[in-house]
Amino acid sequence: MSTRGDYASRALLSLALHGATSTPTSVRDIADRTGLPQPYLEQILLALKGAGLVRSKRGVGGGYVLARDPADITLAQVVSAVDGPIVAGDFGEPHENGACDHEGQCVLLAVWAEVGATMREHLQSFTLADIVGRARGNRPAEQTAAARSATRPPPGNGARGRRPDGVLEPLVVSGS
Repeated sequence: MSTRGDYASRALLSLALHGATSTPTSVRDIADRTGLPQPYLEQILLALKGAGLVRSKRGVGGGYVLARDPADITLAQVVSAVDGPIVAGDFGEPHENGACDHEGQCVLLAVWAEVGATMREHLQSFTLADIVGRARGNRPAEQTAAARSATRPPPGNGARGRRPDGVLEPLVVSGS
């Protein structure tokens, strides 16, 4: 997770915790509540605005509000808005542009692609509403996210089991 992804998540969590869907919250207030540096936060909020996750109001009483209900915003959307695609490294795809020219490179590229897919899947399973619930001490949000995640098939061509607590079992690739 990058600093930008973390800061963006913290900023939107602050807006959600304080019910900022109609009354704008100033960048200064968000910075004060979250302990984030205001100049950097302003850049992050502009990226979130560009992604349609927040709206801004200028002038007296201006600031930012969530553009959608917290239940309709996933952590994957937040991180992607400020960091671009969620990947585990920038290694390219196997079998493209000489990516498999060296020993072991092709199999590792496939593993890194799988790691990125797992990260995307996991971040997609949590909404901002889930995180608000956790911040307020409500544990059912965690179980809800794990249950949603458990119903999705794993990415890739391997078989993967999920323990009752929602944690993925190690990948077993057929034919290995």
